[in-house]
Amino acid sequence: MPARRVPNSELAERLDTTDDWIRTRLGIGARHVTRDSSTVDLATEAGARALEMAGFGPLDVVVLATTTPDRLCPASAPEVTARLGYTGIAAFDVNAVCAGFVHALATGNALIRGQMADRVLVLGADVFTTLVDPGDRLTASIFGDGAGALVLRAGHADEPGALRSFDLGSDGTQVATVEVPGGGARDRLGLPVANHDPYLVMDGPAVFERAVREMTGSSRRVLDRAGWEAASVDRFAPHQANIRIIHGVARELGIAADRVVTNLEHVGNTVAASIPLALADAHDAGRLAVGQRVLVTSIGAGLAWGSAVFTWPELDGKARL
Repeated sequence: MPARRVPNSELAERLDTTDDWIRTRLGIGARHVTRDSSTVDLATEAGARALEMAGFGPLDVVVLATTTPDRLCPASAPEVTARLGYTGIAAFDVNAVCAGFVHALATGNALIRGQMADRVLVLGADVFTTLVDPGDRLTASIFGDGAGALVLRAGHADEPGALRSFDLGSDGTQVATVEVPGGGARDRLGLPVANHDPYLVMDGPAVFERAVREMTGSSRRVLDRAGWEAASVDRFAPHQANIRIIHGVARELGIAADRVVTNLEHVGNTVAASIPLALADAHDAGRLAVGQRVLVTSIGAGLAWGSAVFTWPELDGKARL
């Protein structure tokens, strides 16, 4: 996480909002905002910690989920890979916004199952506050910056840490529901765009309705593929969008509140970093045990969504958020 912590009280001083409004509507008390650390900087630090925790040396592939690459060209993953001391291996970005980490995880899983890799570093990193209008009380309240990472290795389906099933989907007819309309190729070419706003625009009610629907549906499909009942899930770690969405999906799935993993209050919505940061926080708090069944689900702009189920691995040490 970036060092700078921005509590709700700081936002209330300059925006038409209050700590109570943010906590009640979003479930957020503070977020971390970068001043001098880019996506590559944060991703490199998260990747180094994950590699150290996993005790791994060689890598075959690095997959970085991000919507805020350091440059429009090239991708940020190769630079992260080089900073970690690896050259000559595959490295690329995946952009599915808040669903990016699950898509990157599925990509790493597919590479290993397809025998194209034995060890894959999967990262989710975003400095999404750079895309947010600092004068917009809603989006400025929601988003924070951060990075999270994990390492995948080839193994056996019956061992702790095994990835079981995935569900991925999208609906491009809803592209305007959450978007940064300005600055893309259409805008640069002078082609018609809805507006030239360089900041995130979002239809809050539409996002809420689709988020609950798609995350619930995707979760049910992935559980069916794994042959798991929702009642058998030990920990549910959804994308940390806002607390009402999280509670709504858990309620639809019938998952008890004490099984839901959240760190939204302390970090806000960190986009592609959301799920790995929530899992790291739960691990450090002792809420995850070897062999527990874990369900993760997410939705992001696109619209794009994704879910995965796996068992929790045996890990040594702290994630050190």
